[in-house]
Amino acid sequence: MDDSSARILVVDDNEMNRDMLSRRLARRGYEVDAAEDGARALERIGSEGYDLILLDIMMPGMDGYEVLARVRESHGPGDLPVIMATARTESEDVVRALKMGANDYVTKPFDFPVVLARVRTQVSLKRSQDALARAHGRMKKDLEAAAAIQRTLLPAETPTLKGGRCAWRYIPCDELAGDTLNVIPLAGASTGLFVLDVSGHGVPAALLSVALSRLLSDPSTGSSLLWAGGTESGQPRIAAPAEVAAELSRRFPYDEESHQYFTMVYGVLDMDSRLFSFVSAGHTPVIHISRGAPPAFHGSTGPPIALLPPMVAPARHTQTELALKPGDRLYLLSDGIPEASGSDEEELGMERVGEILGGAMNWSLDESIAVLLEEVWEWTAGAGPVDDVSILAVEIDWKAR
Repeated sequence: MDDSSARILVVDDNEMNRDMLSRRLARRGYEVDAAEDGARALERIGSEGYDLILLDIMMPGMDGYEVLARVRESHGPGDLPVIMATARTESEDVVRALKMGANDYVTKPFDFPVVLARVRTQVSLKRSQDALARAHGRMKKDLEAAAAIQRTLLPAETPTLKGGRCAWRYIPCDELAGDTLNVIPLAGASTGLFVLDVSGHGVPAALLSVALSRLLSDPSTGSSLLWAGGTESGQPRIAAPAEVAAELSRRFPYDEESHQYFTMVYGVLDMDSRLFSFVSAGHTPVIHISRGAPPAFHGSTGPPIALLPPMVAPARHTQTELALKPGDRLYLLSDGIPEASGSDEEELGMERVGEILGGAMNWSLDESIAVLLEEVWEWTAGAGPVDDVSILAVEIDWKAR
């Protein structure tokens, strides 16, 4: 939009000044209104949309300072620029006006070329500000739409397990997250579980997170990595977690331009044998809690995927198996929880996380996650984590045989 199409309100108790400025600005293509006093100016500002106010300081009754103060209650300097006009030469008047939120000033008697230059500058700045605000609005809508798509890749409802139960929480720190998690029914009594955390934040991290979610998706889709061939019948079989990690490493090699990588825990829980087989690619330790025993932490079984070039550290992930008993719980979580910092910058830490969850064994599985999150918010003095939070928990029924 051309700057000269802007709407300007000239406020001055001197009719000659109002008429001169209005006519000369109008000849430059501006749409100009005039107000003879502060009360009329505020009335017009409240009912009309202006791009700039040219405001005299010295007026009877309500002076320009009071008008400026009232305007700034509802309009910031970027939303509605105000140029103050003063006949005084004392710098204190100019400083006062600028401190109160005026964008610029001109002095009387008016030097119209100077007035025009300053009007053009402020209108141009406002146009730029408005364009940025519109772009921000469009981007925010796009981010909200992308976040809604990302949420569709999470479990649609609380997953059910034969002889057990699941619970989860997902709290992104921005509109888009690098974290994601899911629970995927496989074959028979087997269920796939994963939590992953892409490095960085924003759109790049979210795009990779979505791509990984699709690959670690419902096995009925053709792109899922959770099935492998090789059975005598020719039918696909459940891919071992180490195979899944190896295929992800193959598909997502080290990229020296983006330096983007991700950590992950992926495991298969067999409820018939109560065996959890998993790999941890540089991820936060898996927490295993049994009644009457201290929390057990099972750390990485290989490096983060795509973190290092193959010649530095070939991507090999060993597989760990955990035998679970009735009443046992597993917690898979991202580092947003243990790395939550208190007011003294001390992190919550895995040991405290384990103690909190161990102390919540008399609560339901879902309540234990709520207890942990309450402790995190208390630890951070209500600020919450500065990173995405993903928690996936599993409990074996006491009656499981």
